[in-house]
Amino acid sequence: MFQNFQLLPHLTAEENVRLPLELAGRPAAAAARDWLARVGLAGRLQHTPRQLSGGEQQRVAIARAFAGAPAILFADEPTGNLDRATGAQIIDLLFQANQDAGTTLILVTHDEHLAARCQHRLRLEAGRLVEDSHAAAEQL
Repeated sequence: MFQNFQLLPHLTAEENVRLPLELAGRPAAAAARDWLARVGLAGRLQHTPRQLSGGEQQRVAIARAFAGAPAILFADEPTGNLDRATGAQIIDLLFQANQDAGTTLILVTHDEHLAARCQHRLRLEAGRLVEDSHAAAEQL
């Protein structure tokens, strides 16, 4: 998952989720609709990115990421382009989807509050590992 969503502007939300599945030769339509419903976008399937808010675009990106049932999901600054309130909603949704899918989620973030919710944290400073903590996730 990318910080700037990486949605194709001429495709609908459903098509953006379906495309990687179709390219991989996997059944796509039902999975795309299911994941878009899970992220609260069942009523926005036919909207293009320009018709969606930043938070809605990020939810499409989350649906696309989880629809492929990855064993590991990398998320680079998943709330970097969102306001604080929308970012908090997206993080709750991301952690819930992660729990539902049983995926290993690896986050890259500068947000200390987000990092505090993770079970295992590695902290880098100037390219060096300065912290390696295996803590129980804190719920904020």
